[in-house]
Amino acid sequence: MPDNPTLAALATDLASGATSARKLVEQCLAKIADPAGEGQRTFIHVDKDAALAAADAMDRLRKANAAPSPYAGIPVSIKDLFDIKGQVSRAGSRALDDSAAAEADAPVVARLKRAGFIVIGRTNMTEFAYSGIGINPHYGTPKSAWNRSVGHVPGGSSSGAAVSIADGMAFGALGTDTGGSCRIPAAFNGIVGYKPTQRRIPLDGGVPLSFTLDSYGPLANSVACCAVLDAVLADEPIRPLTPRPVKGMRLAVPTTIALDDLDDAVAKTFERALTALSRAGAAIERIEVPEFLDIGVMNAKGGFAAAESYAWHRFLLASKGDVYDPRVSVRIQRGERFLAADYIDLFNARRSFIARTEQRISLFDALVMPTTANTPPTIASLADDKAFAVENLRALRNPTLINVLDGCAISLPAHREGEVPVGLMLAAAGGSDRRIFDLAAGMEDIIRV
Repeated sequence: MPDNPTLAALATDLASGATSARKLVEQCLAKIADPAGEGQRTFIHVDKDAALAAADAMDRLRKANAAPSPYAGIPVSIKDLFDIKGQVSRAGSRALDDSAAAEADAPVVARLKRAGFIVIGRTNMTEFAYSGIGINPHYGTPKSAWNRSVGHVPGGSSSGAAVSIADGMAFGALGTDTGGSCRIPAAFNGIVGYKPTQRRIPLDGGVPLSFTLDSYGPLANSVACCAVLDAVLADEPIRPLTPRPVKGMRLAVPTTIALDDLDDAVAKTFERALTALSRAGAAIERIEVPEFLDIGVMNAKGGFAAAESYAWHRFLLASKGDVYDPRVSVRIQRGERFLAADYIDLFNARRSFIARTEQRISLFDALVMPTTANTPPTIASLADDKAFAVENLRALRNPTLINVLDGCAISLPAHREGEVPVGLMLAAAGGSDRRIFDLAAGMEDIIRV
């Protein structure tokens, strides 16, 4: 079995008896425990005994032809901010160490379990999900799968989620995406990450960053894998993808903001992918999207994330602010200066932005742009706060465009084997999830030729 099999391949092997849930869980646990690997930094908590017990239960159900889904018995990882019954949801922080254990699973966790997926453990993350880089001073920082001997950032905030997939410590991962937190680590680790239309998936049972922008999405090894997990999270029927032929696709490349200040490797890989799509028959048009310039104005005081995170954190900061990562607390505290009038203005500005942007992009099947402006920086290079701030903004910039739009988006690996990882993002207005999956499935292999 390859190190990074798809969910479909695993389901086939489970059905044929070529593998078992027990074997899959043991395989993942071994990789997590490998002292030469990133397991210790990737997972904050490992559910060894519960995962093995669940695996044995799923194997018994499959023998009785009673498995709850074809995917029953496949291990998945859960980002540390989601409630799992009996566990403390720390959100990558030490400030919540003494919180009460969750009394119930978050709905998204419950849905994964109901389909038979096995929770292997809780993955590391940027503290309180407030960065696109993935550095965590409390639990360590898992290294990106790229050039590991040097040590590059994994991307955030769903850092451990992405590394768990890239290293075969899980075969699906539950993450969150407020400004790119599924897509950025997917891009930095050469896997697929999906940000759904927010309203499709319940946000209960998770530590919030911005309830206006938060969305819960999957990270996995392929478009089809993410589509399966997304359907489970949204409590929708799992349906086979219908890959769209590249010939005839109408794709728009926004030239406003999204192509600014790209690393050379990002620009080269992105243009190569566009050329491949064009040769395969896609109609690609470069368009200005002047509405994107509004986002800088909207976020001048920290935007929704600062205002809404401060509302949630203000009492915790007063009592335990000294244990926060200073790079996180300083961003949250920007919300203290947010007036109610500022917040109302922000909602109105966003409503106008969404209406105008949706109209501008309505003639196209999707927007296509680099997922991030940067390739994964080295961990050592971000010891300086100014360097960290610059690279964090470069990572978040393009994904944030879609969160503010209330849209949906997927990040696909666009680099060739052996090259620095670069993500290509497909995005569209909210409610276009099925179309994005079908488009992505159609171009997934073509863009890496």
